[in-house]
Amino acid sequence: MSRSWIGSAILLVAVVLLILRPWEGAGEVEGGPDGGMARVTRVVDGDTFEARIDGRVEDVRLIGIDTPETVKPGAAVECFGPQASDFAHRLLEGRTVELIFGEERRDPFGRLLAYAYLSPRPRAGSGRALFVNAALVRRGLARTLTIAPNDRFAPLLRRLELDAARSGRGLWGACGP
Repeated sequence: MSRSWIGSAILLVAVVLLILRPWEGAGEVEGGPDGGMARVTRVVDGDTFEARIDGRVEDVRLIGIDTPETVKPGAAVECFGPQASDFAHRLLEGRTVELIFGEERRDPFGRLLAYAYLSPRPRAGSGRALFVNAALVRRGLARTLTIAPNDRFAPLLRRLELDAARSGRGLWGACGP
């Protein structure tokens, strides 16, 4: 074998590895690159919950929204935080949701970043899934929080936020600026 052939083979393997980056998938959640189904096991607060995904429990942070704090260590409970947290508890705990992961899959705290859709309960009537992130903003229980590259639904969430603010719904009618 010639040295040039070996060098070419090594270069080819290096290029393939750089393109495929197999090490970046290590420790990631299964269920496809875009998302999957999850069972909510515990709601932490209005925009964070724990969910069983592929047999393990993961912390999930809803993308594009920020609810007032209720459990942040060292921080006071913020205006309308308890209402946002209560709504999330009633809506999500024990339910199955479809998660759509963001372009950036995890935040600096290791939480999965996702949009969540809740299938309707049997006999609920509408037959449509509820976009949880949007429901919180629409009811005035969350503000928008746009962090690129996870900004897929930012225009929709911003429109819902403006409507809630104009109508004085939730935190917009109860809390100061």
